[in-house]
Amino acid sequence: MLVLVIGGAASGKSELAEKIVCQLAEGKPMLYVAAMETEGEEAQKRIARHRALRAGKGFTTLEHAKQFDRIAVPAGYTAALFECMSNALANEMFSPQGAGKNWEKSILSGIEKLSIACAHVVVVTNDIFTDGVTYDAWTMKYLYALGELNRRLSQRADAVVECVFGIPVMIKGEIDLC
Repeated sequence: MLVLVIGGAASGKSELAEKIVCQLAEGKPMLYVAAMETEGEEAQKRIARHRALRAGKGFTTLEHAKQFDRIAVPAGYTAALFECMSNALANEMFSPQGAGKNWEKSILSGIEKLSIACAHVVVVTNDIFTDGVTYDAWTMKYLYALGELNRRLSQRADAVVECVFGIPVMIKGEIDLC
C-alpha cells in the first residue's frame, strides 16, 4: 500500500505519517528514509525533533538525501516512511550531487524501489502552494516540480490524506486513522 500524507508547515503531517506506518506495520520492522540534508543548525534542530518523535517506535533510519534512483533498500522491512518529498526534490534539483534535470525519474524510481521492498510505504510531502505569492523563476520551477510529484504520487497512491491543523482529512482511499 502506498500512502501520501500532505500538509503545511507544522500541520502534524509527520506525526500522522508515523502513526499510519506503525499501524500498517503491525509490530513488524519499519524503515525511516530521511531525505533531509544534515548540514546547518536549522537542519540539526529539525532532525533532532523528528528523531524524538520516532524514539521508541521501532524505526531503523536510512539517511539518503539524493540520487534516490540509487537507494539500496535493506531487506526485511514491512513498512517504510519517506520523509520528506519536498526535501528530496530540493536536493535532487539544486545540489551539485543531485539528479539535476532527472529529478523526477530519480525520485519516482526511489519510491518504486521502496514499494517493491516493503509492503507499505508512506510518503510525506508539503502543501506550499496556497500562499498566493509569485516567486522568482527558480522557486517557481521548484513549486511546479513539487506539484507534479505530488500529482503523480497521488495518482499512484492507494490513499492520500491531508493533515490540517493536526486533523487528518481523507482525500483518496481508506485507511484506519484511529
